[in-house]
Amino acid sequence: MVSAGAIRFAAGIIGNITALVLFLSPVPTFIGIYKKKTVEQYSPIPYLATFVNCMLWVVYGMPFIHPHSILVVTINGAGFFIELLFLILFVIYSDKKKRIKIVLIAIGEIIIVGIMTALVLSFAHTTKLRSSVVGIIGVICNILMYASPLSVMKLVIKTKSVEYMPFTLSMAAFANGIAWTIYALFPFDPYIAAPNGVGSLFALVQLILYATYYKSTKEQLAARKAKTALGLSEVVYNNGDSGKVGQNGRAQIP
Repeated sequence: MVSAGAIRFAAGIIGNITALVLFLSPVPTFIGIYKKKTVEQYSPIPYLATFVNCMLWVVYGMPFIHPHSILVVTINGAGFFIELLFLILFVIYSDKKKRIKIVLIAIGEIIIVGIMTALVLSFAHTTKLRSSVVGIIGVICNILMYASPLSVMKLVIKTKSVEYMPFTLSMAAFANGIAWTIYALFPFDPYIAAPNGVGSLFALVQLILYATYYKSTKEQLAARKAKTALGLSEVVYNNGDSGKVGQNGRAQIP
C-alpha cells in the first residue's frame, strides 16, 4: 500500500512540474511582445499577482515557518525569478504611465512581504502560529493570483475573442491547481488546499470560455488578416498605376 508521505511527495513533484509549466506558459506571449516592441492589450495584473504570491509561499515553506516544505520553496523560488523577468519586459515595452505603475506596485509588494516576514518572526514564536499567519495571507494572495485573469475573462466575453487569454496559461493553471490540492491532502494542509481548489475552478472557467469563443476568435483573426491583405493590395494598385501625370495634369501613356 502506498503511504501518505509517498503520495504527498509524488503530488509535490507533479505540482513542481505543472507549476513550472504554468510560470513558463506566457513565454510565447512575451516573445510576441519582444518582436512587436509593445505589450498591446496584455495586462500585467496576473504577473504582479503571481510575483507576490511566489514571494509569500517561499516564506511559508521556510523551515522556521512551515518545516518539511522544501518542494513549496523550490518551485515558488523559481517562479519568483521568472515573474520578475516578465515584469521587466512589461516595464520595457509599456508606455510611461503603465511602466511607473508596474514598478511602484512591484516595489510595494516586496516591501509588504518583507515587513510581514519581520513581524511574524518577531511576534510569533512557534512554527504552528507562524505558518497559520503566513498561510492565511498566502491563501488570500493565491486566490488573487488565480482570480487575476478575471479582467482578461471580462475582455474575452466583451470581445468574444480569446486572443489575449493564452490557452497554455489556463491549461497549466488547471493542472497545477489539481496537483497541489492533492499534495495538500496528505497530510491535510488547508492553507495549500483551499486556494488551489478554488484556483482549479477559476482555471476550469477559463477553459470553458476558451472553448466557447475559440471559433469566433478564428473568424475575427481571419477577417482582420483579409482586411489587411485588401489594404495592401489597394496600396500596390495605386502605386502601380500605368499612367503618368504630365505637366498639364493629364495622364500620359508611356
